[in-house]
Amino acid sequence: MVLRFGLLGPVLLHDGARAAGVSSPKGRVLLAALLLQANRPVALEHLRNALWGEHPPAGAQAALPNHVTRLRRLLAAADGGASRLRAVPPGYLLEVHDGELDLDVFEERRTQARRAHTDADWTAVARTTDAALDLWRGNPLADLPDFAEAPARLPVIRRLVEARLELLEWRFDAALGRDSHHEVLAELASAADEHPLREVFHRQLMLVLHRTDRQAEALEVFQRLRLTLADELGVAPGPAVQEAYQEILTRPPGRPPSDRAQAAGPAPSAPEDAPPPPGAQAAAPARVTPIGPVQEQPAFNSQLPMDVRHFVGRQAELESLVTLLTPAPTSGAPVATAPVVVTGMGGIGKTALAVHAAHRLRHLFPDGILYADLRGFGAGEARGAGDLLARFLSDLGAVHGPLPEETDDRAATFRAALADRRVLLVLDNARDARQVAPLLPGNGASAAIVTSRQTLAPLPGADLLPLKPLGPAEQRDLLAELCDVARLRHEPAAAADILAACGGLPLALRIAGARLAARPSWPLTALAERLKGPSGRLRALSVGGAAVRSTLGMSYVALRDSELPTERAAARAFRLLGLWPCHVLSLEGAAALLGLAVDDAEDAVEALVDAHLLESPQPGRYTFHDLLGEYAQECVEAEESPLDRHDARSRLLVWYAAAAAESCRTVSFTSQAPPPLDDPAGAPMPVFADAESALHWCVQELPAITEAIGLAGELRRPDIAWRLAVEMFGYAETYWWTGEWDALLDEALAIALREDDTFGQAWLHRRIGVAHGMAYRNEAALESLLEALALYEAMDDVGAEASITGNIFMCYMQMNRPQEALRYARRSQELFGLAGNKVSALIALTRTTDALVLGGELEEAERQFRKLVALLESEHRHPTQVATALTNFGRTLVALNRREEALETLYKALAIRRRLDDQGGTVDCLEAVAEAYFAFGDWQQARVHWEQSLLISRTLGLAHGIEQARRGLAMLAEHA
Repeated sequence: MVLRFGLLGPVLLHDGARAAGVSSPKGRVLLAALLLQANRPVALEHLRNALWGEHPPAGAQAALPNHVTRLRRLLAAADGGASRLRAVPPGYLLEVHDGELDLDVFEERRTQARRAHTDADWTAVARTTDAALDLWRGNPLADLPDFAEAPARLPVIRRLVEARLELLEWRFDAALGRDSHHEVLAELASAADEHPLREVFHRQLMLVLHRTDRQAEALEVFQRLRLTLADELGVAPGPAVQEAYQEILTRPPGRPPSDRAQAAGPAPSAPEDAPPPPGAQAAAPARVTPIGPVQEQPAFNSQLPMDVRHFVGRQAELESLVTLLTPAPTSGAPVATAPVVVTGMGGIGKTALAVHAAHRLRHLFPDGILYADLRGFGAGEARGAGDLLARFLSDLGAVHGPLPEETDDRAATFRAALADRRVLLVLDNARDARQVAPLLPGNGASAAIVTSRQTLAPLPGADLLPLKPLGPAEQRDLLAELCDVARLRHEPAAAADILAACGGLPLALRIAGARLAARPSWPLTALAERLKGPSGRLRALSVGGAAVRSTLGMSYVALRDSELPTERAAARAFRLLGLWPCHVLSLEGAAALLGLAVDDAEDAVEALVDAHLLESPQPGRYTFHDLLGEYAQECVEAEESPLDRHDARSRLLVWYAAAAAESCRTVSFTSQAPPPLDDPAGAPMPVFADAESALHWCVQELPAITEAIGLAGELRRPDIAWRLAVEMFGYAETYWWTGEWDALLDEALAIALREDDTFGQAWLHRRIGVAHGMAYRNEAALESLLEALALYEAMDDVGAEASITGNIFMCYMQMNRPQEALRYARRSQELFGLAGNKVSALIALTRTTDALVLGGELEEAERQFRKLVALLESEHRHPTQVATALTNFGRTLVALNRREEALETLYKALAIRRRLDDQGGTVDCLEAVAEAYFAFGDWQQARVHWEQSLLISRTLGLAHGIEQARRGLAMLAEHA
């Protein structure tokens, strides 16, 4: 069967008779990503990035196979059951036949059109361009959802849009070459209006109008284009437009050039006495020339520093800045009635952006540009507003006698001097709002750009323009501009390391680029290794008088040496946060680390955010830019005593241990908890509304907890290390399949053994046995659990013995050894009774239901399951335990041949697992659903669910899931 796939508009799948809609938003993104590389393997990483961006969620790796399965099913239904989508290393391949994809047909017809255009075969050009353009159904990939990359940023879309515009140009050229001017006039006028900066359309429109006896309108098109280019880009029309202008001036209307093959090309030179077009150059160079104002400029206009070479990126910020400062046509006043404040950390490119924008705006401020470095951060004293006002007034020629002594009076005189002028002020490197306020123009046609490392929030009505680190593409483009793109292409891995080390900071990139440019024979790996070296990036990122360390340090030193106690407190916070530089820290965690009340800690860290020494990605959470984090580490090592550093780290570790315990209590009500630490937590605990919020906290804080265990070992605090690992049990009940809990437990056990902490070893063996059991590593689980049981028997801890014997029961259940399982189940229930544990009844009920199923007593098991599920849902509301109970209950209902209720119960469990992004639990549920369909004779649905289980298990490396799915598919093959 011949399918039709479409990308030149909404994503299309057509089976030859009707469109087979791809209703799922992610399904459309997935199909588009595969079609863009049709008949080629598309890597899993590329598909994940297409679906979730550069930072996919934790469950993306396992969710991808589900989307692939649904798409494969849709394709098979449209193609009569044929399989077009198959797994091939390193991902998936979609088979597309010749002529099925509109993009391929479009490229083929475009190639034919280009060949005809080169040959000036205008009839063929008209035919082939029409054929190619007929394939367009709207904007390419028009129905991609919001979570996909925005179409404007997709290179393939930009390329396709440009290809369509090029085809339109060729089509209009064909009309000019065939004298078919009236046929394209309306469409060409619309294209020129839609693309006001595209000179080709305007040149063609000028010629069509001229050749249809509308010379005045043709000249209007030229004048409009000239003004637009001057206003928007500061350039004049290019040589081709100038030549069309000459044709309009020197040939009678309606008379095209004699050589039809060159009808759309250059026109002959004008006679010597022909008037030159506005903005035309004597000998037109290959590059366009900026247009400047024609009136005389004041002498101080040269105050603006030289424009930045290799200015790359920041297009959105640049356009915002230009728009805010462009005078309105009616009033002549800028759009922004207050200053535009460009803020950001040191080295982020504030001055470069401000100066570059000011150069672009220069012709719009005919009375000049005043520039001053206010020296708010750096060596020496900040410049006083009074002295700067005296200089500005002198530059304006407004000093006609002694100046007032008071700064406020000078500011009033300055505003009066600007009242009837159009002046742009660039006030660079401001310390605070008090320094800036007197220097601002009043209401009028003047405008101001202010740059500062502070947000300058007190400035009334200021438009804030915060700068973030450059994006990946901008970083690479800037480094390529500085040191030759060929070197980056030759050593992509080393280039990636250099870019990562620079952290998107333009200053760091310029220093790295300068070092490479000065050493053309160096391989990129040489600099990459220096940036990874023991001396750190900050030492390597310096060249000449520029150094990242000193640039970052200006902000910190200004706080540290301030006369204000609040700023000195912020500097201390900056140093101590350098003890934990690589992780996002909550406000409560920061308070623990700093040894402050929460309100005082908030004041300190928010002051650092205002100074761009700290970032706040979410309310109440804080993190460093990685270069600032490295600098903070240097500061705390140099300026805080070893004892103060030790105490701060210990406070944070104790808080994390207490918070992890709170999360475990919220998530896992059946889990016995170790006794708390003697150390007070020092700050409030996170507030968890329910088990899901506690699980979210665990996922979010897992990298920090991993590092905290290692740090606890360095501080010789095994009691903290093993508690952190053990209290992640609540997380592990849902996310055991990641393998991360195993790593935490192993590291903590090594610390406990090294420090001879027997009590910690007992807890860790206990949890390691559970971790092995969750992953069906039953022999290893029994070994660890028996080791733990021996340690607890020596300590005479009956409650712990009860819990461990229950876990041993589960191991034997999984090994299908019913006699040993029942023996340990009874022993566990007996020990729970002796211990008087409050949750023993529920635990015993869970064990009983499992034992009843194993013994074949299904009716009684059904009654006990209903009781268990009701208790879990109504009293405890712990989703992981609910899902486990529902899965086992569903299997029991299958055995009782209760099809509808069994499937409803199993799908309810599956929905919980997917909502939690619990991929290991999802595999178990899919296996149970597949077994149910198989038992009820629905082979197709059984296959679908076993295939889903197999894909997820392969992706995650779950040996047990792979084995189960393969066994199920093999059973299906036998029944085929």
